[in-house]
Amino acid sequence: MRPTTKDLAKAAGVSLATVDRVLNGRSGVRKKTIEAVNDAIERIGFERNQIAATLARQRAYRFAFILPRLGGEFLDAIIDRIREFERIGRAEMIETEVIRIDERDPHKAARTLGRLSPEDIDGVAIMAPETPQIRDALHRMRERGIQTIPFVANQQEDGFVGINNRSAGATAGRLMGRFLGGKPGTIIALTETTQSRDSLERRLGFDAIINRDYPGLRILPTLETHGDPGRTQHVLRNALDAHDDVVGLYFMGAEAQTPIEVARLLNATAGRVTIVHERTASTEKALHDGMIDAVIHQDPGHLVRSAVRILRSKCEKRTILASQERIRIEILIAENL
Repeated sequence: MRPTTKDLAKAAGVSLATVDRVLNGRSGVRKKTIEAVNDAIERIGFERNQIAATLARQRAYRFAFILPRLGGEFLDAIIDRIREFERIGRAEMIETEVIRIDERDPHKAARTLGRLSPEDIDGVAIMAPETPQIRDALHRMRERGIQTIPFVANQQEDGFVGINNRSAGATAGRLMGRFLGGKPGTIIALTETTQSRDSLERRLGFDAIINRDYPGLRILPTLETHGDPGRTQHVLRNALDAHDDVVGLYFMGAEAQTPIEVARLLNATAGRVTIVHERTASTEKALHDGMIDAVIHQDPGHLVRSAVRILRSKCEKRTILASQERIRIEILIAENL
């Protein structure tokens, strides 16, 4: 028989009510008493019955996915997976919701985060640029007792849910170099914003491989599109006009629909190796049409399920199973879709 809370209370020399307060992180318990309970947990091998503990809460866990107001097909796929989880999460006493923020106005986004209350939300998974305003808002949320994890856009915090973006960029660099087969020339790198840490990390990984192993290739400074089709067309056309030796295109952002549409209009990928991120309807079609060469992907369903598991573990002060939460980098070509 595994030890019960009664056994734990006896081993720690405290009441059942005190054990309950310590296990649930409630206030009003002296530090010495908390240490005594934690020591007893280790000594008798106490393991909390999480199902019973959740039922004892008498309410479901409530987790919010904080997502950009503007987005495209990959963001839509993530929201679809969140809605999908909503239908099965109730059986596990977990409720999820989506909150959209204005990622282009960090002050406004921070105000939205500041209105979230621990009475309404237990934890959030946030996909947003790493700005001082959002970083401070997340810190204040944790002070209020709301658990937080960065989602897809890494903000250098424990529990990040997403692929290793530097490795993803390095993978793109390796594919680019291999596909070009020693052909020298210039590479255009394009993204929505360099404020996004995922794009920054991908660019660092991409540069590391190209600069080290393919000296005949030169990467231009990253072009920012801000997700605007007109700007995308302007910067891409200017780069192509200014450099007559462009041999490759690398679209680093999570949303490749606009760059692909613009590149199709300009016939920019013809005779050039093109690597993009995330499997969507647009990238699938571009692969089938031979317009792009490879897609580097992370599964949105795995992202959502992993975020929920990590947030619940944080709420219950449990250690996560790291191997279960590692998001794989997938390489897709037309032949393995």
